[in-house]
Amino acid sequence: MRHFLTLADFSKEEILEILILAKTLKNEVKSGIYSNPLAHKTLGMIFEKNSTRTRVSFETGIYQLGGNGIFLSSNDTQLGRGEPIKDTARVLSSMVDLVMMRTHEHSRLEEFSAYSNVPVINGLSDDFHPMQLLADFMTMQECGKDKNPIVAYIGDGNNMAHSWLMLAAKLGFTLRIASPKNYEVSQKILQKAESFAKISGAKILLSENPQEAILGADVVTTDTWASMGQEEQKETRKKAFQDYCVDSKLMKLAKQDAIFLHCLPAYRGQEVSEEVLESAQSKIFQEAENRLHAQKGVMVWLHQNR
Repeated sequence: MRHFLTLADFSKEEILEILILAKTLKNEVKSGIYSNPLAHKTLGMIFEKNSTRTRVSFETGIYQLGGNGIFLSSNDTQLGRGEPIKDTARVLSSMVDLVMMRTHEHSRLEEFSAYSNVPVINGLSDDFHPMQLLADFMTMQECGKDKNPIVAYIGDGNNMAHSWLMLAAKLGFTLRIASPKNYEVSQKILQKAESFAKISGAKILLSENPQEAILGADVVTTDTWASMGQEEQKETRKKAFQDYCVDSKLMKLAKQDAIFLHCLPAYRGQEVSEEVLESAQSKIFQEAENRLHAQKGVMVWLHQNR
């Protein structure tokens, strides 16, 4: 049985296989075809962090696949009252066919999956957001930006930066990350990515200079400067990241046909300007829709590979 906690657990071939499945499922829905590969299956969705896109895309996704989704917030489960994760995992996995968990510490996902009898999917943790990266690369494929691309990530060395590291290291493309001092990616995660990069041929560049990172890039991406749980750091981070806004001036350093991606929600005028967000280069809404289809691909793939 396989879980989907981080892209580090998957080979290049498996990642591309999931994306082919996601594209097939997307094309079917666009043609009005519903093959129902997960008919009568139930997805348990544990939300310890709030969400818009993750909840809607998973609920819609399992429904389109012929199954049902159960939404469980911290207020709805005994986890919120201190029940051990291993107990919740064993009970819940005896009643559902898949579990999606959106949580804080990545270790909570690892513990849950260790005791689960069904596949567990990472809907987001403090360390990784692999589902978003599948949607991002699916968008890159649709825009013709998937062949040896140069990707520039401008901003916080957070779960999105970590996930870009894993995707680049597994698929073998060039990734440049520009972050201010004291907001760099985790050294432990970087070392793991670099070990994969030696096999795939990926090129990873870390810098404090956003102009250096974005120069000649095919894909430009960023994320909010203060993630959930960091609200008290908002003003401090705003000062640290003031030179890291992806605006039209910075975008001009990328290739003329470069695309812009953002996992959303976006804070206009902070990590990205209104002009860039609303430009023809911006593919953020195509990217957001692809969360639905990429997640369907993962759910079906996990079910098929139990």
